[in-house]
Amino acid sequence: MSTVVPIRPQAASARSDSEVTCAKCNLRKTCLPGGVSADDLERTERIVSARRRLKRGERLFDAGDKFRNVYAVRGGFFKTRLVDSEGREQVTGFFMGGELLGLAGLASGRYQDSAIALEESAICVMPYSLIEQVARDVPSLQRSLHAAMSREIVRGHGIMMLLGSLRAEERLAAFLINLSRRYLRRGYSGSRFLLRMTREEIGSYLGLQLETVSRLFSAFHDAGLVEVRHKQVSIADLAGLERVLAPSPVAAGLTQVKRVPPVSA
Repeated sequence: MSTVVPIRPQAASARSDSEVTCAKCNLRKTCLPGGVSADDLERTERIVSARRRLKRGERLFDAGDKFRNVYAVRGGFFKTRLVDSEGREQVTGFFMGGELLGLAGLASGRYQDSAIALEESAICVMPYSLIEQVARDVPSLQRSLHAAMSREIVRGHGIMMLLGSLRAEERLAAFLINLSRRYLRRGYSGSRFLLRMTREEIGSYLGLQLETVSRLFSAFHDAGLVEVRHKQVSIADLAGLERVLAPSPVAAGLTQVKRVPPVSA
């Protein structure tokens, strides 16, 4: 298990860990207290019982562990995964700063998958019993919790659609567009970002072979949609990626649409 240690400030300031509160966190708007008013923030901060740092490859929780806490990602990147009886991994999600881990364990009382840090990361530990207790006094926190649960359901439905109805090139386009929008919501560039996960992990998440993911990145590059250097991705034509995801006959008739040849999974 990871140890509880001070978190280095994300900004260049010299604030101590004790000063990094929900009110001062630059990720608050995308996290659980995001819908809580300034007047209620002090009471809401009681839901954070500890802060932890995790090294790359360290597990936050394992599938089957008893559900006790919801975790907010303060910095870094995580993947969630399932491993079958033969040791094969299925990646079920990727999570960045301001997003919540562990909510899926609420229904059964057990975490449904394992959460692993893809790089040095930091999290806030929020015992669910504390969340429930504070939410009774702070209705806006309860609404934020319900919204977070709803997003988890929507995310699950999105994965089902991704794997069940989209072609290979559409899956990768959807994945890159989703990452772009998530970075933008956090105030980062939506056109230039690092892929914290490997291509093999992307393939596992999208239901594609590693070779297919590599061929698709090459095809997107040749079509002028993206540029990839190692893990650095530059989206050169976001509108083009969106047309790959949702081809439009009208748009095709008005503009020269860059086509990506179909690639089998």
